[in-house]
Amino acid sequence: MGDSITIAIHLVAAVLAGGAIGLERSVHGHPAGFRTHVLVCLASSLLMLVTLYQWKWLPPNISGEFVRMDPTRMSQGIMTGIGFLGAGVIFKEGLSVRGLTTAASIWITAGIGILMGIGFFLPAILGTLLTLGALSLFRRIEERIPRQSYVQYCVGFDRHAALPEEEVRALAIEHGFEIVTTSYCVTPAGLFEYRMEVKTTDLSGASGLAQALQAIDAVREFRVSTTGA
Repeated sequence: MGDSITIAIHLVAAVLAGGAIGLERSVHGHPAGFRTHVLVCLASSLLMLVTLYQWKWLPPNISGEFVRMDPTRMSQGIMTGIGFLGAGVIFKEGLSVRGLTTAASIWITAGIGILMGIGFFLPAILGTLLTLGALSLFRRIEERIPRQSYVQYCVGFDRHAALPEEEVRALAIEHGFEIVTTSYCVTPAGLFEYRMEVKTTDLSGASGLAQALQAIDAVREFRVSTTGA
């Protein structure tokens, strides 16, 4: 009965730790939320309990001694497998990559589950608190740090009525953007198009740039697409 209670404590602790981290992710609308983190932490704890209590299910060998397994090999397998789950929440949107923080939270949740599984409660609890701090408190700090954001800036003209490139570039610079790359093409509709990648630390200029382009009669099409950091 003593071992059963201990196992139950380990598993409940894993559910609570994973749930706390997952709740923070769910509140902020991330794809891997409450249930995902609970299951990751619980699964890690269960698998580590397999090795921690291996004497309960492994039969003795010929000499009558119990076979011992290396628990660290199980933890290595868990962390490797979690990599596939983490990769599933990372996706590219335009010029930015999203889901890295959620993938990292899944990875550390697995680590906390391993600690809960072997009964190493102090570092597991501290790890849970520090993870929650990094995800919530550090978010506020990160929001105050100026970040460069990239924008796709495309302007299309009739083939024989295009504005000079200098004017198109100057318009972006006027609204606080820095030109990173420039390319040119003729669209399927027959328009000549400047395609630029620009960057800024203040995305509020994107609205002003769009209004300025809208007021130019020569502009047939344009796109000012913010893509994040």
